[in-house]
Amino acid sequence: MAPDEIDEYAHVNNTVYLQWLDRIAWEHSAKLGVPLEHCLAIRRGMAVRHTRVDYLEAALLDDTLLVATWLVACDGRLRCTRRFEILRIADSKRVLDAEIEYFCLHLDTGKPCRFPREFIECYKVIPELAAAFAALPTALRHVGYSRGTL
Repeated sequence: MAPDEIDEYAHVNNTVYLQWLDRIAWEHSAKLGVPLEHCLAIRRGMAVRHTRVDYLEAALLDDTLLVATWLVACDGRLRCTRRFEILRIADSKRVLDAEIEYFCLHLDTGKPCRFPREFIECYKVIPELAAAFAALPTALRHVGYSRGTL
């Protein structure tokens, strides 16, 4: 991470985490076969509907972090949901858990629209991941809620 990503409390600023999530979502989409350039060419994109974040540990300037994302839900028509995890390598602690719900957006009208063929083909939930996710304890499946209230 860069020094300008560190805030006055000497840890990564909360807004920086959101930028990292956005960046890894685009990288993952490109690996799935839907790079930004293609979205612009077909005038369709995935827009954020709702973001839930649990900030679990502070990340510091010299920390090495692993940022991961995967699809946990996709209706094949309009919406999909990604999970994110940021892990500090040195102690294997989860720094952040997040879940973002997206919807398909027509870039010319700014209105929701159905998935184009490419999104249907590329944005699929891996069955093994879905099964592993479903097997997690309830408290680990939910993001953005007080863990004590579940």
